[in-house]
Parts: sequence; C-alpha cells; structure tokens
Amino acid sequence: MITNVPVLKDLVLVGGGHSHVAVLKHFGMRPLSGVRVTLISRDVATPYSGMIPGLIAGHYSYDEAHIDLQALARFAGARAIFAEATGLDLAEGRVRFRDRPPISYDILSINIGSTPSLKVPGSSAHATPVKPIDHLLDRWNVVYERLRTSQSPKTIAVVGAGAGGVELLLAVQYRLQSVLAREGRSAAHLEYHLFSASENILPGNNIRVGRTFARVLADRGVLVHAGSPVAEVAAGRLRTADGKWHSVDEVLWTTEAAAAPWLAQSGLAVDEAGFVRVSSMLQSISHESVFAAGDAASLVEDPRPKSGVFAVREGPPLSRNLRRALLGQPLKPYHPQRQFLSLISTGDKYAVASRGRFAWRGAWVWQWKDSIDRRFMRKYTALPDMQGVPRPVVVEGIADREAIAALSAMAMRCGGCGAKVGADVLTRALQRVAAAGSVTLAPDVLIGLDAPDDAAVITAPGGKALVQTVDFLPAIIDDSYVFGQIAANHALGDVYAMGGEPQSALAIVTVPFGPEAKVEDTLTQLLAGAASVLGPAGVALVGGHTTEGPELGLGFAINGVVDPDRILRKGSLRPGDALVLTKPLGTGTLFAADMRHRAKGRWIAAALASMIQPNGDAMRSFVAHDVTACTDVTGFGLLGHLVEMLRASGVDAEIDLESVPILEGAEETVRAGILSTLQPQNVRLRRTIADAGAASGDPRFALLFDPQTAGGLLAGVPAERAASCVAELRTRGYAAAAIVGTVRARGDRPEMVTLL
Repeated sequence: MITNVPVLKDLVLVGGGHSHVAVLKHFGMRPLSGVRVTLISRDVATPYSGMIPGLIAGHYSYDEAHIDLQALARFAGARAIFAEATGLDLAEGRVRFRDRPPISYDILSINIGSTPSLKVPGSSAHATPVKPIDHLLDRWNVVYERLRTSQSPKTIAVVGAGAGGVELLLAVQYRLQSVLAREGRSAAHLEYHLFSASENILPGNNIRVGRTFARVLADRGVLVHAGSPVAEVAAGRLRTADGKWHSVDEVLWTTEAAAAPWLAQSGLAVDEAGFVRVSSMLQSISHESVFAAGDAASLVEDPRPKSGVFAVREGPPLSRNLRRALLGQPLKPYHPQRQFLSLISTGDKYAVASRGRFAWRGAWVWQWKDSIDRRFMRKYTALPDMQGVPRPVVVEGIADREAIAALSAMAMRCGGCGAKVGADVLTRALQRVAAAGSVTLAPDVLIGLDAPDDAAVITAPGGKALVQTVDFLPAIIDDSYVFGQIAANHALGDVYAMGGEPQSALAIVTVPFGPEAKVEDTLTQLLAGAASVLGPAGVALVGGHTTEGPELGLGFAINGVVDPDRILRKGSLRPGDALVLTKPLGTGTLFAADMRHRAKGRWIAAALASMIQPNGDAMRSFVAHDVTACTDVTGFGLLGHLVEMLRASGVDAEIDLESVPILEGAEETVRAGILSTLQPQNVRLRRTIADAGAASGDPRFALLFDPQTAGGLLAGVPAERAASCVAELRTRGYAAAAIVGTVRARGDRPEMVTLL
C-alpha cells in the first residue's frame, strides 16, 4: 500500500476468519487516514464453513468455497503477512512468530478459529481432525484418494454427532458413491459409522431435525452408535467407553475443539477452555487494546456456541468497535441473537432448515441454503473496483495532535543527509535483527556493522577475482520481511550468474516517513528478511545507507569472489548446447494483476515462493555440469536476456514454448490483457524472433517478454549433460527447472530465435 500519509496507528488482525473478512471489507470501503491495517494469516485463502460440506460432496469448486485473503487485503489497502502467529508480547504490543521478527500493534484483533481437541488417547496419531477447517481439505484429499482407489472393504468412522459431524459424514458418503458410480464401480465395500457421546444425534437442534436425520442416516446404511463416547483410538480400530473395540480404517474427528495454547500463554484472560474472554464490545476483559471474535472468543456476558453463524454476525460490530477504538471513541455493545437459522445438508442437494421449534426440509431448502451461501461469498469475492473512486477517509480523532505534527513534519522533510533515518532508530533496528541471530560477522570481515567506522573492510581471498554488482527495487508487496528476502535474492542473482560466491553486502534502504517507532519496525522487518537470505548464503551484511522517502525501497551492493578461470559469461554459448531455465516465468504479469485485484492469492503465494528461492544451489549445479554460459532472468524477460547471450556468443537459438515453465495464473492474466508496465519495452525485441506473428496469440509467447523479479538462471549446458543437470536441479528444489531450447550455429537470417 503506497501512500504519502505516515503510519500513525497499526491495526493488526490475527487470523483470516469470518469476522475479519468483514473487517477488511469495511476498512477497504472506509479507510482511516494514518491507520495501517495488517492481516496475519497462515493461509492465503480462508474456507467459508457453510460451504465446506458442499465442497467435500463435490457441489462446489475450491474457489467457490474460499475467500481469497490476498485479494481482499489488496482491496482493503492492508498489509498481508502469510505466517502463523505463535504468541503475544502484551507489554510491548507485539505479535510473535516462530521464524521472523514480531509485528507491532496499537490495536489487535484475534479471529483464528479453534484447534483440534484430541485428548482421547491415540486420536492425535490415528484420527483426521476437522478443525482447523483450513487444514481439513488437505487431510481430506489424502483420505479421499485412499478410499477412492481401494478395492477392499473399508470402514469410515465419524466421531461426533453434532451438525458438523452428521453433515460431514453424509457429504463424504455422497462424494465417494458419486465418484465410484461415474467410474462404473460399486461403493458397497464402504461402510460408515457415526459415534455419538449423546443418546441423540444433533443435540442442541430441535427434535424434528434430529428425527429427520436419524431417518436419513438409517436409509443410507449408516451405523449410529448413540451414547457411545470414544475412549481410545488405535491403528485400524477404536474403543468406546463400554470397552468394545470397533474395526475402522479412517477416523474423522468432529468433537469439540480447543483454543490455540498461545492465547492463554500470552497472558490474556481466557475461559476454562482457553478462549479469550471478551465483553459485549468484543474487547478483551484484561487488555483493552485486544479484541477477539468467532471461535477464538468467549463472550462473558452472553456465551454462545462455537458456530460460523456467530462469527459472521460479529464481523460488522467488531469492525465498528475497532474503528471506534482507533478514533478514541466509546465502544458499542454487540447483542447476539437468541435464535438463528440453521441449515444442514444431507450430502446430496437436499437440506433441513430450523429456527427455534420450526423445521423445514427438501431440495428447495438446499437451493435456499446455496443462494444464501453464494450471496455471502459474493460480498468478499466480487469486490468493487475502487481504482480512481474516492473513498471516504476519516482523519478526526486519530491522535489529532500526533497526526498534525507528523503530517507537518513530513511536508517539511529535509533533503540530502537530512533525509537519513535517525541514528537511534537505525541502531535499535540493527540490534533487534542481530538479537534474532540474523546478522553474523564472517571471518573475512575486518570491520563491519559491529564497528562505528565509516566503511567496511573485507579480506579478499588470494587468487580470486572480485565480482561487484548493485540492484535496487521499490517494494512490490507490503510485507517488509518478505520484500527483504526478495530484494536480497534479486541482488545476489548477478553474482551467481557469473559463477561467483557472494561475500558481503551493503544495503541501500528507503523507508516511508512516519513516527520513529513505525520506521524502526519497518526497518527491522526489512533487514531481518534480507538477513534470512544473506546469512545462509554466507554473505555478511556489513553496512549501508538508509534514507526516508515516500515509499519503501531496498537494494544491495554485493561483493563476491570467483575463480578467474571459471567465470561464467554471457558470450560463451556453443552450438548444440541445451538451454536450461531454473525458475518459472510470470512474476511481472501476476503482480500487475495483483495491483488491479485480478490475481488469486494462491498465484501470488506461488510467485513469492519462487522469488524467495535463492539461486546459489542452481549456480553450483551448473558449475558441476560444466555450463558454457549463464545469466539471470530479470527485468528484460527471458527473451531479452537470451538475446544478450546470443549476440555476445554469435549464435542462434530454438525455443520450445511448451517447455518453458510458467507460474500458475500467469497465462490467465496475460489472456486478460494484464501486463507489466515494462512489457512494451521488452516486446520491441520480437524482431529477433523468426515468424513471431504466428505465435503472437499464445499467452506463452507474451510471457517470453515478461519482466522477472528475483528470477531464475538461464544457462547453456552441454547437450550430453543437460538431462543430468535438470535432474540435479530438481533434487535441489528447483521443481520447475527445464530444458527450454537449443543453441544453433549462426544462420543467414537477421532473426536469432526460432520458436518450436
């Protein structure tokens, strides 16, 4: 989120649950000036609980049943951090993580759902828990494949006969029977059991609903074990409280869930189950800067069941109270409804509805449920295009004196050395990064960050040549830590492309204007992310320069060493060499689409995973396979960097478009006409391609010109060693590595590239 308004307050949302998606939508429609919203979530997409049974039954696709948090955060102008929170520092106002620096907050909201309550002996090892829901689908896919491909008798047990358990069992049964029928196979070898601690199924629902589902389960051959709590689970069997063992092949666990342990460990007031105790304002009763909603919260004054219905209803009042807390205004109470509409499907497109003592059933109820669910999803997937549309922005009340002072200071910012980040801020940030173990001094660093001198001093290994390069990037994402990783990888790529080993780095940083604490936090995240790449690469961060500016930017001057006899050059390709590319293409178009809210979160997540993958191991594989020439693929795109190699080597090349690895989603965004702003300049090189017009309609053709950030390496590999090289690259983690073409002797035509 690039803005000239300094960050004055940080609203941090931990969890991407139903309440928080409403908060993001509301803040996207009505942002608060000076407030930075941050979403912290394990996953880039959050499942809508109401549609999960339908997804398992096969009625919905993944995208239909999931809210894309990356796209929603982009719409809201929020910083998205896809990592798992592991604790809180309530005194300092920070969210902790396992493997990155903490994030500071002024106001915090928690909506993380619940975790499995696997207290029964053996359940954690031998059962598949339903919660958290966002992990269920991965586990279910594994179970589903085992059951679908099995020819032998199998028993599926669901433990827990509440609405979630009954609905899940019927969805599983319907899906398996439908798939096997389409394959011309019988489902008679599959047997289903439902275990209930209560004497009744669906306890808590009205009696008519319970009777209806009892008949449905009986009609579908489900064996119901009422009043039979499970006391132990072992491999291939489970034991009920009466001592009887039951043979089972798969166990799905839907009993009551528990709270994440770190909530209580952080010092928040929690109930006996570990959920955050909140007032009717959805505010922690022990810490007024902390709010909670959904399954993670326990309403002290009006306890409610753990249900997605309440999480959805709590979204708007939570959003209003977060806004009021940021503005310093009185909070308003949330009054949960006493009765609510319950809609439970029977696996097929049939459902039962109830409210209070009334109940209805039929195919029309499922259609009604489907309509309600799809309407809810459209609110968060069919986002309005707000580009160029003025949004109401609230300024009043956000620490007005602080805001006026910060805005005035920004307007009067000094240039030159007066724009440097303050020494104290920089020192504290470096100390925080060093304390995390991210910055270490290498033996060849004589003077570095640990000394107050004006420059770093490094020993150059004898007999080696120095490799020097510099790169700088404006931020392409709002997560400073991940951006630090990307920028470091991007800068290191040039050294690796020369066959060198990077030795030291000087950082060039531009940090947005703001209060000292916010600048320090951003700088800490940025440098820690960079250090997480530089450190494992054996690169010492020895110094640099920081300045304040309108937007975040990071670059590095990298020094490396290389054996003078083994320098990899662009101009050494030989006819017959195979062209090997280590990473897929598409970052340019995908991030252009992300800026326009047109990219799926999982596409961006995959692109980021590719960008933060270092190129060091790829270079070492190339050196081991006697590559003849090498370059890294960055801003000029694959074709631009290839043409540089061909011109310098005096050769031509054939490129197999179908073999070029492409990031997921890149072809879709190109087809939609979404291209990087640098693409038109790169496309000028189409004149180097023979018969370019014949391929111009193929989105893969356009991706040859797509500018890459932290892209892969492109090398000429002796043909007889190319297959072995690719195999080793894939073993080292470059899953998309591929032979994309062949080097040919220079021909008579002016075009150097032929597409196959």
